[in-house]
Amino acid sequence: MVEKINGCTCGISIFFKDTRLALKWDELGIEIAKIALPAALALTADPIASLVDTAFIGQIGAVELAAVGVSIAVFNQVSRIAIFPLVSITTSFVAEEDAVSNSSQENMEMQDHTIKSENKKLLQHETTKSSESPDTESCVTSYKKKQIPSASAALIIGTILGFLQAAFLILGAKPVLDFMGIKSDSPMLYPAQQYLKLRSLGAPAVLLSLAMQGVFRGFKDTKTPLYATVAGDLTNIILDPIFIFVFGLGVSGAAIAHVLSQYLISVILFWRLIEKIDLVPPNSKHLQFGRFLKNGFLLLMRVMAVTFCVTLAASMAARQGPTTMAAFQVCLQVWLATSLLADGLAVAGQAILASAFAKMDYEKVTATASRVLQLSLVLGVALAVLLGTGLHFGARLFSKDQGVLHLISIGIPFVAATQPINALAFVFDGVNFGASDFAYAAYSMVLVAIVSILSLFVASSHGFVGLWVALTLYMSLRASAGFWRIGTRTGPWCFLNATT
Repeated sequence: MVEKINGCTCGISIFFKDTRLALKWDELGIEIAKIALPAALALTADPIASLVDTAFIGQIGAVELAAVGVSIAVFNQVSRIAIFPLVSITTSFVAEEDAVSNSSQENMEMQDHTIKSENKKLLQHETTKSSESPDTESCVTSYKKKQIPSASAALIIGTILGFLQAAFLILGAKPVLDFMGIKSDSPMLYPAQQYLKLRSLGAPAVLLSLAMQGVFRGFKDTKTPLYATVAGDLTNIILDPIFIFVFGLGVSGAAIAHVLSQYLISVILFWRLIEKIDLVPPNSKHLQFGRFLKNGFLLLMRVMAVTFCVTLAASMAARQGPTTMAAFQVCLQVWLATSLLADGLAVAGQAILASAFAKMDYEKVTATASRVLQLSLVLGVALAVLLGTGLHFGARLFSKDQGVLHLISIGIPFVAATQPINALAFVFDGVNFGASDFAYAAYSMVLVAIVSILSLFVASSHGFVGLWVALTLYMSLRASAGFWRIGTRTGPWCFLNATT
């Protein structure tokens, strides 16, 4: 028993390793920043665009705001079920394949350099420097696209899932909204159904672009997705007031603007991707669909558990009426948008760790895990302070309804106080995904979801406050599950036993 406790204590020490270096701008810090900052901005761009939609629609009325809130919740959660497993797996697989490919290429270049040096020595007395053929040199240094089979597989699967999602939401909009608490006699039904069906037309573009973002993350390139996302979301922000107010399309105009922006993002990413890699694999066996399906099923279990918790909370808010749902939508969008800043650190941790594990560079694994976890805590505290003070003044941007504003003021302490917990939970996910620890991520999340769902049913009787108490418990359990895996030095972290 003592050995077990000591082992756990030694494993937990990874969180406090070299804390004085947490904010140091060294080689690792720069590598993390180059990946995390663009990734965080790209990840928050879409929730921010949804916030802009929310702000514009909030000027129409509380009923429309609540209706769109439910539709956005449905669309986002279905998208997460369809694409989150694929994106996470793609990032890890591409990072692993790229690391192995780069190592092989470096070895080949070294061998080629050795052969060329020997040949030059042998032919030195027969040739002169001026007679060397420039074509030979250019042939050696010519650019060659990378062969990354995981990228091709991800795009194929993402496209198929996108069309399936669109068909599901368009044909099943009414029963899905009914499940969310919007009944046939609700004034929210027509605008919610209208928005959901139109926005679903963009599902193929959304899923394809997210699959491509997973590929770029695997290459540790988060700038390209950022540029594409910003271009698309700026288009959305510009088109929103034009379609909503100038053309008088209301919630339909917001949906159309969002769909057009998503197709623009996917076109930009695809154009950049075909310049970088060869999307046609040498053989269909190289696509490794079996590997994707096996790990994808595990993460599908996980994301369904996550999705059900958040969707159930939104459903319970909708059942309490338009005012409660409108306030819940505003708080939830702010909660998610700011928390996703930490997901930038998670992406950096996953990409660097997957590459380090592939090379069995456990020293870098430990250093990277420690650094991103420490940075997540710093980020969470900063966000808590920012939201705790700023959201009181910014609430009127989303609604002028006094009932909605009152409930938002009640939700602010929860939104702000949970930021450090949320940041740790997101980064722990990235760390475990970087270790390809998909089985643990799935099973632990199912247990967390069971407890959280039970707490939601109990806490919902206390109204708006009860929902946020349950969501706080949910994120705390997520963070604890990630903490436990590394702390006990089990699974892929068993190498810590040999280092202490």
